[in-house]
Amino acid sequence: MSGPPTHGGRLLLARRRFPGAPEPFLDLSTGINPHAYALPALPDAAFTRLPEPEEIAALEAAAAHAYGLADPAMAVAAPGTQALIQLLPRLFPQPEVAVVGPTYAEHAQAWRLAGARVRAVGSPDDLAGAPAGVLCNPNNPDGRRWPAEALRQAARPPLLVVDEAFVDLEPDGARLSLAPLLPLPGVIVLRSFGKTFGLAGLRLGFALAAPPQAAAIRAALGPWAVSGPAVAAGRLALADDAWLAAARRSLAQEAAALDGVLAAAGLTPAGGTALFRGATCPDAPLLADRLGQAGILVRSFPDQPDRLRFGIPGSPEAWSRLRAALGHVRQ
Repeated sequence: MSGPPTHGGRLLLARRRFPGAPEPFLDLSTGINPHAYALPALPDAAFTRLPEPEEIAALEAAAAHAYGLADPAMAVAAPGTQALIQLLPRLFPQPEVAVVGPTYAEHAQAWRLAGARVRAVGSPDDLAGAPAGVLCNPNNPDGRRWPAEALRQAARPPLLVVDEAFVDLEPDGARLSLAPLLPLPGVIVLRSFGKTFGLAGLRLGFALAAPPQAAAIRAALGPWAVSGPAVAAGRLALADDAWLAAARRSLAQEAAALDGVLAAAGLTPAGGTALFRGATCPDAPLLADRLGQAGILVRSFPDQPDRLRFGIPGSPEAWSRLRAALGHVRQ
């Protein structure tokens, strides 16, 4: 079995690898909103007391409203979608799972560790006939996407996990998300709070499913799975429709601008989402290394050696620094 998947965001590792790089490091290796939701001071009780069941229920109701669910019982709060990715294969064991890839590697890893055979497939059409299927919509790292209505009508495996971690900020997100169509037999949708609101350290995410499946996930997580600060922050942010709409508009513009910066540096833009852009070039590993020496961390992919992924720079200074570094290393 291969080792654990590699991920972006490893700044301590980057500093050891590039000890002479200028500080601060500019981390463009993750798909997290660089414009974090501005939280007010949270009440002391959020830190000093265990969350009340009624508070967690209110958080799940806020998520149900934000994601277009007809019934709050279909939303389950969890300490990040990564915890759900690891839980689902053990809670709903299957002998085999088909994963639409290449995609976020933790899905296949979690199913392998649970004892399932993992089969890589190229599209949702290839999921039919498998006991379980997994797809990311939009997909990471290439941004491929499939309309929700097409997924609803397609032949599906008895268990289908749809990871919608990047859908919230997409201009066409309403067309992509299966959440408003729930309940659907055997379909579990995952949504990321931390990526959308730029608050990844809170560790908050949601599983969305028919009430019986949601109840099973909730029971498996147990009481107090979500921290008091995450409950309080989630209730505030998920209710702020105006903030989300404004973020969606501004990030669409920034994503297009980043494509332009990459193209101007001689890279070929290769899809992505509002929170990251892909690019290809023959010397991608060398370019990633030279950017690291300049104190800019981007995401490379050993199994796709011509591809890089760039997060959205979060400030005018970050944009200027990326342009300058690309201009220098591509000379």
